[in-house]
Amino acid sequence: MENCIFCKIIKGELPSHKVYEDENTLAFLDIRPNNPGHTLVVPKDHFENIYTTPDETLARTILSAKKVAVAIKNSLDADGINIGMNNEEAAGQVIFHTHIHIIPRYKTDGFKHWPQKEYKEGEAETIAEKIKNELGE
Repeated sequence: MENCIFCKIIKGELPSHKVYEDENTLAFLDIRPNNPGHTLVVPKDHFENIYTTPDETLARTILSAKKVAVAIKNSLDADGINIGMNNEEAAGQVIFHTHIHIIPRYKTDGFKHWPQKEYKEGEAETIAEKIKNELGE
């Protein structure tokens, strides 16, 4: 995709702070990190999100993310790591090129967990059934 920022980074047309690269993936620091060391892992081939990315490409990308996550945790003395993927605008996706966020976390970073909700009576069973039906279970 000619206007994709991540494709331009992969091609070397835009600068980045690369931390890892192999034949299929590239990892570089997020320019607006949640914490220092916040890294993005992207497949070198352009796919919009998890729905359009082939399974093999996703597998390679998550394996690279694991490798980078271990390096981030160890090198930055992180207390933990968040790994996330935003898919579609409603979920916070801003760049429409498949990417995985690796965010180093610290007990003192002040971030909280997402707000939690409770299911209404019978709602969990209904939701689970809908998902299982879509999966053909």
